[in-house]
Amino acid sequence: MDEYTIEQFEELVADALAGLPPQFQQKLDNITIDVEDWPSRRDLIVAGLHPGQTLLGLYHGIPLTERTQGYNLVMPDRITLYRGPIQQAGQSLDGIRRQIRRTVLHEIAHHFGISDARLLELGAY
Repeated sequence: MDEYTIEQFEELVADALAGLPPQFQQKLDNITIDVEDWPSRRDLIVAGLHPGQTLLGLYHGIPLTERTQGYNLVMPDRITLYRGPIQQAGQSLDGIRRQIRRTVLHEIAHHFGISDARLLELGAY
């Protein structure tokens, strides 16, 4: 299997973010995006998955649609991308690049308050 170094992987994540339309980029002012090699057991539980199931990314935070006026002075929301599972799912360098973009868009959709069910309705999968 082809793999990207952590630095190359992070560059592809930055490329995916740079490819977002400006109106979406502007709404990402209190969010960080991290890359970890693999999800922890706790990450799988938070995502509602069981050990052995695949988790490519995870959104931690309060979606924009659920924020109230009291939402201030809080730590940034966080998106975590998991390099190992994404590289396995991508299978090739081009596939990995596409999977990074897809995962970034998926997790950003959660930041905007779009659920997995709604993403399915929209044909995002």
